[in-house]
Amino acid sequence: MSTSPLSQDALARLAAVIESRKPANGGDAEKSYVTRLLARGPDAFLKKIGEEATEVVMAAKDASNGADAAKVVNEVADLWFHSMIALAYYGLSPADVIAELARREGTSGIEEKALRKVQAREIAEERKSP
Repeated sequence: MSTSPLSQDALARLAAVIESRKPANGGDAEKSYVTRLLARGPDAFLKKIGEEATEVVMAAKDASNGADAAKVVNEVADLWFHSMIALAYYGLSPADVIAELARREGTSGIEEKALRKVQAREIAEERKSP
């Protein structure tokens, strides 16, 4: 998987804008949608992520039935944007997501999921042990 520098730059620029809009960095909730969501906390931006994910599904279903597939791109852009707000809230960045995707590169999704299940079981067993 290769990500062009241009797309990484665009994500980094957007992340910087979101970071600058944090209330702690002087963002004004009266003037900034991002600041308003961040100030209202996780419930606000998580609700938006859920709404946008549903809109991606609906746009994709519509595209499968002949509607304009460009609508899928628009809805995914909204989903990514709101997800980036969540990343910023938790002190993370798009670079963290790209690094995780790079780490997974070449690994079967089935293998990755099985490994996560094993790791979760091991953690649960450790918690049970005195």
